Amino acid sequence: MKNPLKKVVMTPNPYRDKSFATVRAAMEILRQAGMEARLCLPFEVDRSYTLPRDLRFHRLDRELPEADCVICFGGDGTILHMAKAATRCGKPVLGVNIGTMGFMAELESTDLDQLPRLKTGNFTLDSRMMLDVTVHRGRDIIFHDICLNDAVVTKGAVARIIQLTVRCDGVECMEFGGDGLIVATPTGSTAYSLSAGGPIVEPEAENILVTPICAHNVDSRCIVASNKRVITVCLSKNARRNAFLSVDGGKALRIDTGDVVTIRKSDLETRLIRLKSRSFYDVLNMKFK
Repeated sequence: MKNPLKKVVMTPNPYRDKSFATVRAAMEILRQAGMEARLCLPFEVDRSYTLPRDLRFHRLDRELPEADCVICFGGDGTILHMAKAATRCGKPVLGVNIGTMGFMAELESTDLDQLPRLKTGNFTLDSRMMLDVTVHRGRDIIFHDICLNDAVVTKGAVARIIQLTVRCDGVECMEFGGDGLIVATPTGSTAYSLSAGGPIVEPEAENILVTPICAHNVDSRCIVASNKRVITVCLSKNARRNAFLSVDGGKALRIDTGDVVTIRKSDLETRLIRLKSRSFYDVLNMKFK
């Protein structure tokens, strides 16, 4: 049991819940439960997209600091996007799946009757490890972010390979040519890392997964490292191509020869609200079967 929640921020993905039917139903349930809800967009929408005039949308940056939690309506991508902002403000996240896989979502759109439990405090919090990602170019830091799923270094859209050198605590652990590299959290182990041949890891394990993507070296394998390790990735000295870094599926950053991507366990943790009594393996069976 946790402290009762009084005010929530609701962030629907307008491209998933186009009619806002799910969020409308949730708002009514929360209102009847005596909770205050503020509707905010999780990201900017295209100018051509018309929002319903009967719904009032508030600014996320104003409402989030005063809220008790965030209810995110969408797929895993929407939850990943909101997790950063919510975590930086110290707010837990409840995911409602309106996507396809929805691996991180606690509720489906048919489970909205569970929402009043937020008012009574009848829920638990699941802490999820995050990664801290920094890119150094000489003495300058040109990029810094946190992620809940993964940091991915790839070759881009052109059909070619890139040469990468990966170090763990300063010691080289692999050098290979291939399509790229995924450095993932246990939460991200069921996403891109799994598709690239990485293992499924329980979230409580708090490991760092290093998974090559289509490596041309037969001895390049996924590494499951301790959360105390610092992983660095750079283009090999003989590399003749650029690479691109994307964090949790966000906008790609071009990586040049000499740039160093440093990835370590973040001091921040995403907290996911849990309303159901089910194990990690129950979720695996439900989503993958």
